[in-house]
Amino acid sequence: MNATRTPRTGRPASRPGRAAAHRLALLESMLRVRRFEERCVELYSAARIRGFMHLYIGEEAVAAGVNEALTDEDAVVSTYREHGHALARGVPAEAIMAEMFGKATGCSRGRGGSMHLFDASRRFYGGNAIVGGGLPLAAGLALADRMTGRARVTCCFFGDGAYAEGEFHETANLAALWGLPLLLVCENNLYAMGTALARHQAQTDLALRAAGYGMVAWAVDGMDVLAVEDAARRAAEGVRAGGGPHFLEMRTYRFRAHSMYDSDRYRDKAEIEHWKERDPVEGLARRLREAGELSDEARTTLEDRLAAEIDAAVQAADRAPEEPVEDLLKYVTSPVEASRP
Repeated sequence: MNATRTPRTGRPASRPGRAAAHRLALLESMLRVRRFEERCVELYSAARIRGFMHLYIGEEAVAAGVNEALTDEDAVVSTYREHGHALARGVPAEAIMAEMFGKATGCSRGRGGSMHLFDASRRFYGGNAIVGGGLPLAAGLALADRMTGRARVTCCFFGDGAYAEGEFHETANLAALWGLPLLLVCENNLYAMGTALARHQAQTDLALRAAGYGMVAWAVDGMDVLAVEDAARRAAEGVRAGGGPHFLEMRTYRFRAHSMYDSDRYRDKAEIEHWKERDPVEGLARRLREAGELSDEARTTLEDRLAAEIDAAVQAADRAPEEPVEDLLKYVTSPVEASRP
């Protein structure tokens, strides 16, 4: 299970939220995602995880930084590359791993798998396998909050590929028109599956285009978790204060292929290695070591604790039951519909 954490308040622990303990917590959040994803590669290769799987390795700073800026009352809507978002939101690794294994103890009862993680108790509303499919859902959640007067933010993650979908433009237009409390976080990793950004967008400055809808928008170094957190806090505060939707273009990069089925022949290997020099996990660790805030012994202790957490999640998933065959139609229709002759 994830380490116990204090509730999110949407405010930094200290101005400007750079206390050593806070930086170490961000490192832990990113490392948890990295090590979880690396274990998933091993399990997938051993056919213990099946189906489609999209890894978040390289983009950890976005999930960790943005989620630190949100409160427990805020909502998060994600994409099919959502393991990192779910872990950073606080969904236990045990519940996620069980879902990956298709077990009944999974966060979606084993019915969703890698692309459909869901945890209503943490206001984490998916995981969505359809590109851009989470955007209208996020607009609906934000509209409900505006209509009921709740001072909450709905944060929607999506990729640069989803930016080309009609759902983005319809959502952005309505969100700005209605002044919805919506935080749009575009994870621009430069490739929509195997298509480079410049091959599907005439204007590659996505924040500039989003500003055309009349919303506050700017680009962020998505490989720097501290920059991500600062930007997300500013944006969330603006949304919460009634400033309408805000758009953040997180300029990041995935180190792995689009999915486990992808041969990754569309990228030059030198380009991948260049981006790995800006690894968000090791970048923060290096800064902490240079500041005297992270010793080699402390790093080893943290790595050992996370390894034990993930080991426990895998073991629990192995032991967990599969859903009984007689329950397979449960939740497919409402109780009222199911009772009709």
